[in-house]
Amino acid sequence: MQKLINAVEKHTKLILEAERWLWAHPETGYKEFESSKYLQDKFIELGYSLTLAENITGFYTTIDTGKPGPTVLILGELDSVICPSHKEANPKTGAVHSCGHHAQGAALLGLAAALKEPGVLDEFCGKIKLCSVPAEELLEIEFRSELKKQGIIKYFGGKSEFLSRGYFDDVDLAFMVHTTPMGKFRNTPGSNGCIAKKFIYKGVAAHAGGSPWDGRNAMYAANCGLTACNALRETFKDEDCIRFHPIITSGGSMVNAIPETATLESYVRGMSFESMLEANRRLNQAITGSALSLGCNVEIIDFPGYAPHKNSIDLNEVAKEAVNLALPECEFIEINKASTGSTDMGDLSCIMPVVHPYCPGAIGKSHGNDYYIVDPVKACVGSAKWQLAMLKILLSDGAKRAYEAIKNFKPRFSSKKEYLDYCDAICCDGNRIEYGENTAIVKI
Repeated sequence: MQKLINAVEKHTKLILEAERWLWAHPETGYKEFESSKYLQDKFIELGYSLTLAENITGFYTTIDTGKPGPTVLILGELDSVICPSHKEANPKTGAVHSCGHHAQGAALLGLAAALKEPGVLDEFCGKIKLCSVPAEELLEIEFRSELKKQGIIKYFGGKSEFLSRGYFDDVDLAFMVHTTPMGKFRNTPGSNGCIAKKFIYKGVAAHAGGSPWDGRNAMYAANCGLTACNALRETFKDEDCIRFHPIITSGGSMVNAIPETATLESYVRGMSFESMLEANRRLNQAITGSALSLGCNVEIIDFPGYAPHKNSIDLNEVAKEAVNLALPECEFIEINKASTGSTDMGDLSCIMPVVHPYCPGAIGKSHGNDYYIVDPVKACVGSAKWQLAMLKILLSDGAKRAYEAIKNFKPRFSSKKEYLDYCDAICCDGNRIEYGENTAIVKI
């Protein structure tokens, strides 16, 4: 193990320089052109041959040990969030890495460098796929909808997009380490999934002062819809962990006119597919009913977001053991409660064993304006050591532990196709009310 630790530490300068560079160049999903190019160049300098994602950001490379065994996928995310009030946010875009994804990129680069050191792969078997993946944060729905309309992407999340393109077809199991503001290495059983939605209230414009009776106020209908949705909150079961947090992206073009349209975006999060879909149905009912009450219409557009994420018990044990191997001075804690956030690692967890643990090194609130990496050595160098130790456990001794995880895994879906077909079935759009002379037909 000391040889592996030394292989990472040799590249500390490379890792820490990458962390600072990526922090200074935050970009949101499917826009990570500078970040992706930076990491591509560094990987090529290390001697890697890359497969670049077609028409979008991101890439992967595969290391073949030359000995038979499974393929392990290791991921690092490229994208940032938007938080304009952060002191170091991009002044034009508001983008900032207050999600810690830049630390993942630096750690992935460090892992790649360590795997090139002599003797590191001697005890390993199988293949290692290193992937720099875009668009984990599910935001800028308008932009991603346009990419989908143009045929550039099919899915809003980078991992599900890569999955659909066949980039992970050879993968048997996967892991990814995320940075956390909490002070210890940790993991949870998993996290919520989500459905992404956009709803557009449609009214009638009129002079706001001279003849408001001639209008139908889409903004008022939206307010009624939010109130109706809020009235549902206490009816959701605690164990389903339902979360609904809409934002208004437009609500009128000028103060002197009754708003003709009001546009909102949100997720519906839940701990299971069943709870998400049921909550979404009831929220759509409230959204539509509010439009009907004011004589407006509403177009609801639902997209597949991310699947509920379930960590492999076997891989969680590997993560725990790897901390003791690579960082014996550090403590690993297991949190028994699943996270109510969402990640597209959930998509992969539907068809293969995955684990998505957390590495300390940050402070502040995740996605907040006080988030910073304060211990880049732990967040990046320590993360790379941890991941290399996980590889050692999984791919040494004939990949015994990897095969155990694969054998014990019970997939929610039998194949990639079955899962993606399920996602596609979630998609729906269109106006929800058809008005007649004295009637209205409502579609929920």
